[in-house]
Amino acid sequence: MKLSGTIRKPICLILILACGFSLASCHGSSERESFDVPGSFDCERQTEITFWAKNDTNVTQRKIYEKAIADFEELYPNIKVNLRLYTDYGRIYNDVITNISTGTTPNVCITYPDHIATYMTGANVIVPLDKLIADEKYGLGGTELRFDSPAADEVIPKYLDECRINGSLCALPFMRSTEACYVNRSLVEKLGYELPGVLTWDFVWEVSEAAVKKNADGVYEANGQKTMIPFIYKSTDNMMIQLLRQKGAGYSDANGEIGIFNDVTRDLLYGIYGHAATGAFSTFKISSYPGNFLNAGQCVFAVDSTAGATWMGKASPHSDISPDKIVDYEIEVLPIPQFDPDHPVMISQGPSVCVFNKDDPQVVLASWLFAQFLLSNSVQIPYSQTEGYVPVTSRARTDPGYTDYLSRAGEDADLHYDVKIKAAMLLLDHVDDTFITPVFNGSASLRDAAGELIESVTKSARRKETVDAAYMDKLFDSVRSLYRLDSVSHAGMSDTGEDPGPLPAASVILLSGLALVWICIGAYLVYGAINKNGKRKKT
Repeated sequence: MKLSGTIRKPICLILILACGFSLASCHGSSERESFDVPGSFDCERQTEITFWAKNDTNVTQRKIYEKAIADFEELYPNIKVNLRLYTDYGRIYNDVITNISTGTTPNVCITYPDHIATYMTGANVIVPLDKLIADEKYGLGGTELRFDSPAADEVIPKYLDECRINGSLCALPFMRSTEACYVNRSLVEKLGYELPGVLTWDFVWEVSEAAVKKNADGVYEANGQKTMIPFIYKSTDNMMIQLLRQKGAGYSDANGEIGIFNDVTRDLLYGIYGHAATGAFSTFKISSYPGNFLNAGQCVFAVDSTAGATWMGKASPHSDISPDKIVDYEIEVLPIPQFDPDHPVMISQGPSVCVFNKDDPQVVLASWLFAQFLLSNSVQIPYSQTEGYVPVTSRARTDPGYTDYLSRAGEDADLHYDVKIKAAMLLLDHVDDTFITPVFNGSASLRDAAGELIESVTKSARRKETVDAAYMDKLFDSVRSLYRLDSVSHAGMSDTGEDPGPLPAASVILLSGLALVWICIGAYLVYGAINKNGKRKKT
C-alpha cells in the first residue's frame, strides 16, 4: 500500500519523536549544552526565583538563610527569592525528581553531588557553571557584582572537584564536614585503657568487646546500667566506603565501574558480624541515634558527622534526651578509626548548590548571582558556626572573625560550644587526609548499597543467623539487584563519550509519558489526515 504525502508526514514525525526519546533514554547525560552568559544583567526587570534548602529545625540556620535572602534582595531589589525549607536532603531529592517531569524545578537548590548526577540524566536540567564562574563580569570575583564574592582560586579545589560531573562543573560547594568519633573518655579509662591520639580499628573493637561484659544480675560492668552498645555508627554507607578506602580496596571509579563486591568487603563484613553478634556494635538504623546513647553513658564510641557535633556531650545544646538521663562524662573528638594511624584517611562530604536551567537566560543569571552569594563570608561564616561545618573558601577560613571564633572554644555552650569547634578543627587539621567519592549517575544507589551490606550483616547477627560464604554470595546478589547496580556498572559519566547507561526509573517514566503524549498527538494527526484524504476521494 502506498501512503499519500499527507499521511507520510505525520507518520515520519512520530518516528522521529520515538527515535529522539529512545536516544534520550540511552544517552541522556552525554549531550550537555553549555550556558552562554548574557552580556549584561537586566537590573530593571523584576525576577522571582525559588531556593530550596535543608534545615533540621535549626532556628539559627533558618535565620541565616532569611538574612542572606534579605541582604541579597537589598543589593538586587529586582530579584525576589522564595525560600522553601526541607527536613532532609532525601525529600529535596524526591521533589526535584518529581518536578523535573512537570518543568517546575526550583531555581537554586542545596543538595548533594550524587543527587545532581541523577538530575543530569534529564536533558539540560542543570546549568553547567564553567562559563559562569569564569565570566569577567558576573563570575566568581566578577567586576559587576554588588557583593564581595570569593575568587575562583579561593574556593578549596578539592571541594570544587567533587562538583565536577562528566567534565563540567555542575554545582558549587556550600559547606564541608567529615566524620568524627565522639568518645566517652571516662568509660575508656574505667575499662583500663589509655585513649590514643588516633584511634585504630583494633583498639575500638577491643575496648568495645570489653565494654559488653555483664555482672550476674545483667547489669553492664562498665556503666552500671542495663543498656550498653559500645560502638554505634550513624552512617554505615560512609563506614563501608572509608573502610574500603583505608584498605585500598575497590569501591567504584569515576566511570561508574562498580568494585565493591570483592573479597576485602567480605572479610570486613565477617568482622562486623562478629562484633555485632556480641552486642559490641550496632547502627543508627537499628538502635537509634548514637549521640543519645553516648550522652546517657550507654555508648563508648559514637561515629557521626562533624556537622552533628552539637548533639554530642553532656552540655550539648541539641541533645534529644531528657536532662536527667545525661551522665557526667569527659568527651573527646577524634578522627574515625584507622588501619594505619600514621596515614589517616577520612571522607569529605557536605551539601552543594546547583542552579537549574530555565528558558530565560536572565532568570538563570539571577539564580547564579544568588547561588554564589551563598559563598560570601556573610553567609559562609555564620552558617558554619551553627554546627561542626567548615567554610568552603580560603577567604572565609582566614577571616579574622572566623579565626577568633575558633580560638574561643568552650567560652559558652552555644556559639562557642567546645565539642562543635573541636569537630570543625578536626576537619581543618585533616583537609589533606580527606577524599571524595566518585560522582556519576547511580553513585547515590551505590552509596546506599554500601550501607545496606553493613546493615544486613548486623541484623543477621542480632537474629543469630549463620553468616558464611553462601550467605555472602546471596547478600551480594540481593544488594546488587535491589540497587540495580548491574545497570549502573559501566554507566559512568566519563569524558570519553561512552554510553552513560540507562536512566533511573523516575526518568524512564517521565520520558515514556512524554513519548506517549506525542504518539497520541501523532495518531490524531494521522487519523485526521486519513479522514481528510477519504473525504477528498468521495468528492
